[in-house]
Amino acid sequence: MTTFRISPDVAAAFPDTLIAVVTATGLNSREPWPHTTAAMEDLEQELASGTWAPADESDPRIEAWHTAYRSFGTNPRRIRPSVDALGRRMAKKGALPRINPAVDSYNTVSVRHGLPAGAFDLDHVTGDVEIRYADGSETFTPLGEPDATETPKPGEIIYTDTTDVLTRHWNHRDAHRTRVTETSTHVAFVIETLHAPDDGHLLEAAAEELRSLLTPHAEATTVHYLTRKQPQVTI
Repeated sequence: MTTFRISPDVAAAFPDTLIAVVTATGLNSREPWPHTTAAMEDLEQELASGTWAPADESDPRIEAWHTAYRSFGTNPRRIRPSVDALGRRMAKKGALPRINPAVDSYNTVSVRHGLPAGAFDLDHVTGDVEIRYADGSETFTPLGEPDATETPKPGEIIYTDTTDVLTRHWNHRDAHRTRVTETSTHVAFVIETLHAPDDGHLLEAAAEELRSLLTPHAEATTVHYLTRKQPQVTI
């Protein structure tokens, strides 16, 4: 089992944080996922018709993350929150990237709801996962760059396990080691908001939407929530 935890310092600095941890076991990404394909295509058609557009930095959901990034010393216009970067890419290209069904599912849910989302292959996570401030001693190997090593600056918010950093700048970029591939069978997906009073219902709807896309292709799925009052869950 793996425990996900928000450190007391991060919970105190961002008291309205709400994080959904959606887990899937026995995941099969080698078969067709027609509901995910349809969800992606529907969203792209809405963008093309002008009936929907991704949230941009003027949207309170994105603005909140820009403010958070600045608070720990990251320029959000150079290093963007994941949902911001994904939405900008989609607005420019008119389409979402196709990676694999599991990743495509959380990308679609993320950009539709304007909430950052990511995922970790739990078979490659060591020990527990904590969201905390970096102390400057950690290492990070970026997704797609297995030979690169970065060192987060002290005070940067990171996801980390007992080996090294899983995500830099809170939710900007995932690590290569725990990336989700088509062979991943035990995965934890996270969806985040900093404004639970305003966006809590939106996040819960996003978590259930993601779970509905995963369920036909998994042996079991669960949803847990992290908050300041419930700062850890074991999955």
